[in-house]
Parts: sequence; structure tokens; C-alpha cells
Amino acid sequence: MTWDNRECINKVLYDLENISFKDKNILITGGAGFLGSWICDALIANGAEIICLDNISSGLRSNISHLIDSDGFRFIEHDITKPISFNEHIDLVIHMASRASPFEFEHYPIEILKANTIGLMVSLDIAKKQNARFLYTSTSETYGNPLVIPTPESYFGNVNAVGPRGCYDEAKRCGEAYVMAYRKQYGLDTRIARIFNTYGPRIRSDGIYARAIPRFIDQALGGKPITIFGDGTQTRSFTYVTDQVEGLLKLAAYDKANGSIINIGNDKETTIIEMAKLVLDLTGSRSGIAYHPLPEDDPLRRKPDISRAKEILGWRPKVTLEEGLRNTIEWFNSKTTFGG
Repeated sequence: MTWDNRECINKVLYDLENISFKDKNILITGGAGFLGSWICDALIANGAEIICLDNISSGLRSNISHLIDSDGFRFIEHDITKPISFNEHIDLVIHMASRASPFEFEHYPIEILKANTIGLMVSLDIAKKQNARFLYTSTSETYGNPLVIPTPESYFGNVNAVGPRGCYDEAKRCGEAYVMAYRKQYGLDTRIARIFNTYGPRIRSDGIYARAIPRFIDQALGGKPITIFGDGTQTRSFTYVTDQVEGLLKLAAYDKANGSIINIGNDKETTIIEMAKLVLDLTGSRSGIAYHPLPEDDPLRRKPDISRAKEILGWRPKVTLEEGLRNTIEWFNSKTTFGG
């Protein structure tokens, strides 16, 4: 599969099989972000009516520029930590608004905490008022540096609340508690996804927004050294964006997923050094590798137990790391070619 936005969205629709969001009104907070914009794409193609809400703090207008004139798509620039109401009925709220790059944790801890507490409560109140279904995109970071591998949803976590990652890890854990509280107290139809290391076209590679894969690709294409923190033996669960979108939308759609907390990630464990060498091979780059100290509290392993996703959603990742990296590299090259 080579990089083509329409082809990728069609693949998601095919994998969704008989799931339809046609004529459903859906609010997506953080909809101009990397993953949020892909969710918007897939839902518009599936016939939904989308309200994309984003304050453009880490999201990009360019991620949704191709959707602005689409039937059924409306963009609102707004900070979800501030109240907002809607006259039209909303069937589903997907709360995705949050900065997520580890390099942002140092610079924007308050904004991250607020997006996943105050902003989440605003979103939950909208769903409560509208009697809408609610999907919260949480994270594998709720597990911290896990002592159980592969990690099931029942694992409580090994998190340093006052460490450099605490603003994100604990914000997401608190966010999950809010979601469950609204479910218990108000009977809200909720579901929580714990997302693992998603990558693909549109992921940011610039400055503090860059995560490992986009940073490595950008460095390789620019002939700069690949910067690895630690010795590179730490592992991650790299999930290509179309697989992630399929999993999230199945979780949003299935009635039987009401109340569920589900890991959505690749169960193939990959070391950072393996991934870096694959990027160098696929780009044909002659960049070297520069090793830097491992940041405090950086997780040593990531590998989800996806038994629940298989059982409840019938979901498993399909795109190999090599295939996904090829698509992502092709997208990076297209940006360079066209000056994007």
C-alpha cells in the first residue's frame, strides 16, 4: 500500500464492514490534530455530520483544509476548557483534545492537565445534556512504566505522579475516572480507548511536537544524526494510523462496547534501535545514530494485551511497521517536494 489519503480512508471503511455513521451528528474535540483529523476524514467518508472543534494549539489547520468545503463538515476554533453549547442534536462525542508529545510535557503541563480534566468535563456535560454516546481517547501512558508485559487493561499502572511525565499520565488517569464517574452517576454511555504509539501521515516532526518516528524520518531525510535516548533497547508498540482509526471507530460504534476500557495498539513489540535502523534502510539515508541520556521516567517497555479488542471489537492491527513507515516516509517526501 503506497501513501494515498483516499486509498487509506477507503481501507478504513472496508475494514469497518457494515458499521455506518451515516447522518449521525458527531462532535470531535481535537479534530485538527494528527489522529483527530484522520477520524474526521473517515467519518465524513462514512456519511457522518462532523463538528470539528480545536483551538489550534498543537493541531494544524492544514490537517483539515481538504475537509473545510465538504458537506457535513464544520470547524469551530475553540478551547474546550471553556464552556460551549450546541443547538443541534449530537449523537456521539469523541474527546481527543490534548497535547501528547513527551517534549510538550515540560512546556505545557497546565494545558495538558486542563484538557483532560476541565476540558473533558465540558465534553462530558455536552454528552450528558444531549444523551450522546461518549468516547474518550486515553493512552498507554496510564500504565506508566509497566511491570506486567503484555499489559492488560486490568493493570493499575506504575506511574510517577510528580515526575516529568506526570502531567500527561495522571491527567489521562484522572480523565478516565471522570468518564467512569459520569457513567455511574448519570448512566452515560461511555467507552475508553487506551492508545499505543500511533504514527502515519500528518504526524508532526517539528520541534517539541516530534515523537520518535517522525523525528527519525525527518532526521534521516535531512541527513542529520538519528537521536536515540538511552541505548535504544526500550520498546514501543507502533500502530499505523488506519489501524488505530478502525479500532477507535469500532469502539465508538459497537453497542456491546458500552462501559468498556480497551487497549488499541500493535501487540508486536519493537525496540527503538530496530525502528531507527528500519527508517535508515527505507529512506536510504547515510545518517549516523547519536545516543543521548534516557529521560527520567521514560517507559522501558510497551506491549499491549489486545485480547479484549479482539473479543469485543473483532479488531487487530493489520499494517506492518515496514508498510506503515513506507507510507509515512512517502508523505514526508511529498511535503518536501511541494514545499509543505
